[in-house]
Amino acid sequence: MNKDLVAIFEYLEREKGIKREIIISAIEESLRVAARKSIKGLINVTVKVEPKTGNIEVIAQKEVVDKVTIPEEEISLDEARLLNPQAEIGDWVDITVTPQDFGRIAAQTARQIIAQKLRSAERDVIYEEYRHRINEIISGSVKKIVRGASLIVDLGKVEAILPERFYPKTERYNIGDRVTALLFEVRDTDSGGAEVILSRSHPEFVKQLFIQEVPELEDGNVLIERIVREPGYRTKLAVRSTDPKIDPVGACVGVRGNRVKNIIRELNNEKIDILPYSQDTIQLLQNVLSPVEIKKISVSEDNSIISIVVTDEDYPTVLGKKGMNARLTGHLLGVELEVQRMSEYQKAMNLQRAHLATLEDPILDEPLTLEGMSPFILESLVSGGFDTPRKVLSVKPEDLSKIPEISIEMADKILEQVRLKLNILRKKEA
Repeated sequence: MNKDLVAIFEYLEREKGIKREIIISAIEESLRVAARKSIKGLINVTVKVEPKTGNIEVIAQKEVVDKVTIPEEEISLDEARLLNPQAEIGDWVDITVTPQDFGRIAAQTARQIIAQKLRSAERDVIYEEYRHRINEIISGSVKKIVRGASLIVDLGKVEAILPERFYPKTERYNIGDRVTALLFEVRDTDSGGAEVILSRSHPEFVKQLFIQEVPELEDGNVLIERIVREPGYRTKLAVRSTDPKIDPVGACVGVRGNRVKNIIRELNNEKIDILPYSQDTIQLLQNVLSPVEIKKISVSEDNSIISIVVTDEDYPTVLGKKGMNARLTGHLLGVELEVQRMSEYQKAMNLQRAHLATLEDPILDEPLTLEGMSPFILESLVSGGFDTPRKVLSVKPEDLSKIPEISIEMADKILEQVRLKLNILRKKEA
């Protein structure tokens, strides 16, 4: 039994990093509770565990008296002097009271308390070693797969948890596989211990991979200003440089793409878009979508929604599979992004303009005016018979573009200006 106890000391000290004196203190406390229950009547009971041998000794104190009336608490002077020749009446002496069956009783009674104390000691070790390493990348091996697909990862001294929801659905693991992950959290458990939580799905995981791979990020010459992610599918990050001589995107990509390729390999071929950061939301949007050209753009009054129009050919690229690309772009900008095909936009505008042209509103029959355009454009429209807003709104861009001086793009601008101006005027009158 004593050898077994010493073996436990050595295992917990070596494998769990729990100091022997902490373990012994926990065991002594638990055995003290067991001793008080099994040895009735004794007072000041203590338990001592010898660290090297594992020997257990239960000690109680008795008062030295002339005549013993309470045997559990008193001892005669003659008996006391056998233990301590210097004992006198009124002194307290230590006596060994370890019961014969104490090992069995202690094991039954103390098991739960010892486990609790050891969990607490292990929790302290976990906190001491890992609480300062939040957002650090660590590696381990899959030891067990539990609760569906949550992973127990062996980090050496402790076991961490990689919950199923914290790694991409596209990834699969087997027992023994190596895992690299972000140290996401260290938290208390209901049983009094602590557990280390890992993540491979958090955007911070990708950020830390870049910091490991790109020295310019490590030294602060390049900064990741924003990063969003659809784990397993795509990550977008906006970067800027604090040194005008350094290209932030080029630094993150690396020569021949070597740096970003290493990260993509770790992420199991997840797509990564790296773009230059801008404080201007519209410019940042253009950077995200480049080389796609935004044909139309509008922002809601509270700046929470941005609506854009792109060509029919670019629409699938901007939207992405199941809207993922547009959704990530919106998250990166901090807005809701609405994307529309040019053909759908033109159809909607044609219907709206046609509706406006039918209204009984005198504004529609006033002389046509255009702001910010050449007088020659206005003269060409009037010469072509389009001298009022109603007449302009009654036709399609293709009809206006038949006038020699007006291209299809110019026709779109004219129609849009007239439409917007009329809407504004009608709102003011209302």
